Amino acid sequence: MKNRPPVRYRIRPTDPAAHLFEVECTVADPDPAGQRFALPAWIPGSYLIRDFARNIISIHAASRGADVALTKLDKHTWRAAPCRGPLTVTTEVYGWDLSVRGAHLDATHGFFNGTCVFLRVLGREERECDVEILPPAGRRHARWRVATSLARNGARPLGFGAYAAADYDDLIDHPVETGTFAHASFTAGGVPHEIAITGRANADLDRLARDLKRVCEWHIRFWGGPAPMDRYVFLVTAVGDGYGGLEHRASTALLCSRDDLPRPGEKALTESYRTFLGLASHEYFHTWNVKRIKPAAFTPYDLDRENYTALLWAFEGVTSYYDDLALVRCGLVKPEEYLEILGRSITQLLRMPGRRRQSVAESSWDAWIKYYRPDENSPNAIVSYYGKGALVALCLDLHVRTRTAGRRSLDDVMRALWRRYGRAGIGVPEDGVERVAEEVSGLKLGTLFDRWLRATAELPLDELLATVGVEMEVRPAESASDRGGRPASRPAEVLASRVALGARTAGDGNDVRLTHVLHGGAALAAGLAAGDVIVAMDGIRVTPKTLEGRLAQLKPGDRARLHVFRRDELHEIGVTLAAAPADTCVLRFDKRAPARAAALRRSWIGR
Repeated sequence: MKNRPPVRYRIRPTDPAAHLFEVECTVADPDPAGQRFALPAWIPGSYLIRDFARNIISIHAASRGADVALTKLDKHTWRAAPCRGPLTVTTEVYGWDLSVRGAHLDATHGFFNGTCVFLRVLGREERECDVEILPPAGRRHARWRVATSLARNGARPLGFGAYAAADYDDLIDHPVETGTFAHASFTAGGVPHEIAITGRANADLDRLARDLKRVCEWHIRFWGGPAPMDRYVFLVTAVGDGYGGLEHRASTALLCSRDDLPRPGEKALTESYRTFLGLASHEYFHTWNVKRIKPAAFTPYDLDRENYTALLWAFEGVTSYYDDLALVRCGLVKPEEYLEILGRSITQLLRMPGRRRQSVAESSWDAWIKYYRPDENSPNAIVSYYGKGALVALCLDLHVRTRTAGRRSLDDVMRALWRRYGRAGIGVPEDGVERVAEEVSGLKLGTLFDRWLRATAELPLDELLATVGVEMEVRPAESASDRGGRPASRPAEVLASRVALGARTAGDGNDVRLTHVLHGGAALAAGLAAGDVIVAMDGIRVTPKTLEGRLAQLKPGDRARLHVFRRDELHEIGVTLAAAPADTCVLRFDKRAPARAAALRRSWIGR
């Protein structure tokens, strides 16, 4: 009801050097039995229990100038003693997590997600929220500004002051960046968009705005318009080496390497900039797919515990399919470049032995305990619902296009999901995507979904790509740095003679450390284990720079004698080298494709 008083929040960086925020939460009419407060255990879009309450350094409550006792009920919930109100709970929150999921504060900037700092007033979650965002004290912070998609409620554009949210879910879905960020803006689909870049990055903001405008306009047209938000903000943190993104209903938080951003005067679309645009495209597609079209299991979110669904393949995987596809369809990436990107995605899947052990539906369900908690055995045990989910989306798209002679596609399925569930604010049931796909296409897809989603059989990528005039080649890798997507520079017979250790390594100074030992490989058969450090091969020292060259001197079936430290114990282990597996994918246009296949390809990627 509109006459109910809002919950009021106030946040201020009290000690940037110590990375401390002070956050107040005031409720005018606390529960007479004792008002309870809780901080979320996780942040929507990142499926891992993160226990944000661990960063609360102190907490106390007061009402009408008198202290109110707080009782901690569990790891993230407190109950205040009964009082008349208003009741204010003040927390001191530590922010030193430089990620898209957390809170980070120092003398250069402040960033926070609401899940990290704003207590939830239990029983009052539907109330409107008033938020006052204050700057740190002192003249050294006088040039700080604010970038957020929170609705302004008196604050000037980019200014500190009063903001508002419709309810608690809205409050925690608008991250906030404060500092001396670079800023640019553009309009897409009639909606104002902003870019705020934090960090030392010499970026061509005009080009970035132009390119993101093309991406955003394509997405808005794809979904049928108008855009579902009044404005949108890209919050970018540029660092030396980083990558990640988290979607929100009217913004996204992105972490990138500063060299991923376009430089002034640079005309070419570099691979690193293309990667950044794909990341931005991915998070922007989420504005519809997962922020508004969402699993029933997320409607509403239960912020205290895991929310299980087998549909992350559809919400993350389908989004991953469209992120780079949007770049080619809006004209930023050439179709040939898109095939390279797609070939690399297939290569990543082929190099995951876990694809034979875990289905993509199981991967979705177990995200909370497996995907977001990788270990040395992860490549052998799991498959990515992002990566394989994107390739399932590709298979579904090409199958529907082929079987309907181009009259229907996955595009139509996604727009139908938007109309039925997204616009209506209704959660998608666990079988909802499959049912809508059958309705829209007019095809019986149950057997295919069982095989692609709930089993571990290989996807029929080669035969489906052939239906749109694309040839698929799978070959051995040329080197450890070969990510696929490009034709080999050496003859097939040379590649066939390469050997593979069957393990992933990392340099640790001059040491070669095994990070993962892969099922089916020579290393596992010989008894090597993750964590082992190879110091010599056949009596000669090896380093991260020399290991690959030493292996290149061997042929399949040759035996090598390795000296290996496991913990502090030295072992001598004999390894029989195996031929490098055919796990590297290259795609190319079939110049002899039938007219029907060529027409389907043009409708798919424009060539």
